[in-house]
Amino acid sequence: MPEHEPISAPPPGEQVHFPLPSIVPFLNALGLTITILGVTFHWVVLVLGLVLFLSTLARWIRDTARDIDDLPLEHH
Repeated sequence: MPEHEPISAPPPGEQVHFPLPSIVPFLNALGLTITILGVTFHWVVLVLGLVLFLSTLARWIRDTARDIDDLPLEHH
């Protein structure tokens, strides 16, 4: 039987980027849920849920834009 050469892995490419752990997506989903419940129950609940949803959405977008700006410009 012929001996096999060890298989070598290709050289590493781009570094994988993972966002930092955050509670913002959970709060965003909670705000949307409260907003939908507010449509059913009372307008005050709707407004509170909408404020939570929109504020966490703005925060999430801002954090994502900052993370994208930190990525390297060149890709090999």
